[in-house]
Amino acid sequence: MGSQRNGFKTERFILSVDVGTTTIRCHVYDKEASVRGSCSAKVVPLYPEVGYVEMDPDAIWEGFINVVKGAVQDAEIQMRQIDALGISTQRGTFTTWDRRTGVPFHNFISWQDQRAAELVKSWNRSCTMKAVHGMMKVLYFLTRQKRALAASIIVFSNQHVTFRLAWVLTHYKQVRQAAAEGDCCFGTIDTWLLFKLTKGQVHATDYSNASSTGLFDSYQMCWSGFLSFLVSLPLSIFPKVENTDHNFGSTHPSVFGVSIPIMSVMADQQAAMFGECCFDVGDVKITMGTGTFMDINTGSRPHTSVAGLYPLVGWKIGSEVVYLAEGNAADTGTAIKWAQELDLFSDVQETSDMAYSVSDSDGVCFVPSFSGLQAPHNDPKACASLMGLKPSTTKSHLVRAILESVAFSTKQLYEIMLRETCIPITKIRVDGGVSANDFVMQLTADLFGRKVARPQHHEMSCLGAAFLAGLGIGFWRTREELKKLQSTNKTFLPRGAPPKGGACSPSREYIPVLHSWERALRRSMNWYKP
Repeated sequence: MGSQRNGFKTERFILSVDVGTTTIRCHVYDKEASVRGSCSAKVVPLYPEVGYVEMDPDAIWEGFINVVKGAVQDAEIQMRQIDALGISTQRGTFTTWDRRTGVPFHNFISWQDQRAAELVKSWNRSCTMKAVHGMMKVLYFLTRQKRALAASIIVFSNQHVTFRLAWVLTHYKQVRQAAAEGDCCFGTIDTWLLFKLTKGQVHATDYSNASSTGLFDSYQMCWSGFLSFLVSLPLSIFPKVENTDHNFGSTHPSVFGVSIPIMSVMADQQAAMFGECCFDVGDVKITMGTGTFMDINTGSRPHTSVAGLYPLVGWKIGSEVVYLAEGNAADTGTAIKWAQELDLFSDVQETSDMAYSVSDSDGVCFVPSFSGLQAPHNDPKACASLMGLKPSTTKSHLVRAILESVAFSTKQLYEIMLRETCIPITKIRVDGGVSANDFVMQLTADLFGRKVARPQHHEMSCLGAAFLAGLGIGFWRTREELKKLQSTNKTFLPRGAPPKGGACSPSREYIPVLHSWERALRRSMNWYKP
């Protein structure tokens, strides 16, 4: 790459932005996938009422522009040296806006927002849902299709966009009016950014983002007409769904002074999966951030789960569709941040040493369910709890119990994944802030009885969106080339592993501890009465 000018070769770069729950990050990548410049900005959550979590669309837009300019400046290069832009975004956060003016009707409603909780509850108890479940049971009996079985026990969740969007249409008259007149655009963060970057020319998203909303039919690969009809959502407001590596158009010259082709748009967990080069069936990626997200590549077929794993589109490139099955545990980073605010430690870096400073947690069990329990328990009424406290319990015991709970929750997700997908696991890569903790990583390897690798790069979502954008313009040629650019920071082998580093039985010393923790978990369930 690089153009010749006055005998000098101009180096070219890929730019990638990740809009997360707490931070907007931008990296400038060179041919070796090394970060040449970076910039980040905080995402400020707004809490207008109890249970409401919002973000200001203009603040997100401003933050996006600032981090791009800041990263280019940090890399000491010119905007015109950027060949393509990739965008990765948090999932399930959306707004609606006026198609003609581009002005949002309301703030972004975050995936953490609880305003539709009552609506979700009443729908899950409704006669309509009972009828749908009954019909699907009959269909399963007749066809033995696992998809019908999954649909016969499906319940709606708060994390999906569906009922928060239904809430908006019920409560905001101007949204209803604009939708009736065909002037309303709905979009997750990626769609809003595309609309702004192209000065209203593009109203689109990609398959990975669409499949994360709960409004998309991953089997038919389109917005779900049935679901939209069921909860009265007008299909006219939805963006066009494109391939993940689609050329989404170029940024308007007025935004950055030059036009930059937008060559990939991706949901953050799927982008992290691509950044980890989990291209093969059976590859597993675990992101330990605010929550833990575990994804397995299930190949060209969506996985139908009866235990709460979610079938997602990983990416669609050309005619190839790669599906993932995902499980998540909500409060990984939250639990560690909570412990820090209690002054159990001052620096997160100390926690691994503190945990290793004691031989066990002295019988203390911590259940990190600040926002209920996800799969396999799926109990929104569970509480977070510390059990088994004694006069001899020290801060180190508490810290160890908290870190153990992170690995134990991950182990539960892993067990469901093995049992449900029946796919032999080929490799496991772990990223996210909490993965920097050696104690958690080693315990995860011990409990899985498998080798677990931690990559050199920290921001995997950013890298994944960059990889995809780069492939689209020939900056990188093949996925094999991307795998060669992968660098591992550290590999954790299970203690007592066979010499070849294959799977072995999980660490025996932890079996009684795990059993105690599972008992504590059961006691924390169904705590909050409706």
